[in-house]
Amino acid sequence: MNWLAHLFLSEKNVESRLGNLLADLVKGSARQNLSLGIRRGIECHNFIDKFTDCHSIVQCSKSRICQEYKRFAGILVDVFYDYFLAKNWFVYSNIPLDEFTTQIYESFQAYPGQLPIPVREILNRMAVEDWLGSYRNLAGVEKTIGRISYRLSTRLSKPFTLNLAVSELIAHERDLDNDFQEFFPELLAHTQNWHLA
Repeated sequence: MNWLAHLFLSEKNVESRLGNLLADLVKGSARQNLSLGIRRGIECHNFIDKFTDCHSIVQCSKSRICQEYKRFAGILVDVFYDYFLAKNWFVYSNIPLDEFTTQIYESFQAYPGQLPIPVREILNRMAVEDWLGSYRNLAGVEKTIGRISYRLSTRLSKPFTLNLAVSELIAHERDLDNDFQEFFPELLAHTQNWHLA
């Protein structure tokens, strides 16, 4: 699952939601400087990823990705599932997507705690460019994949261009949508159990 799903599945407080994002942005010993609430959000993120990554339906979705992008099938399916969550938002939430994303952006902007400067910059860009709301259309999916390509290129000092992989979503949209609709209720139930633990 990508950021929209992680935020939707997190506990309904700003630190948990920040943790669900920072799990992808803050690594190693730098996490020790984060609050307990944010670190709990990181634990939630990891819990979601562990369940998702080994699930048979998700494996089926990954197998639909062509050989050219097979190495990145997990990343692509995460983003594609956020697209289906955004498209089917009304099935899972009583709050409209725009209202949900506005609440998220405003809570992040108002968060008084210490965050690394690069993280603050990313959160600002996310709000200005409406990264979360953009999952609902193919252009937004393509931009998301482009940002991931850039992050991979920077981290690994090797160019990655995944932008054209949106073609995999177009080619397999119905099957991937079916996969998501079957999988997501299981993930919802699994995550609710974690929140209650």
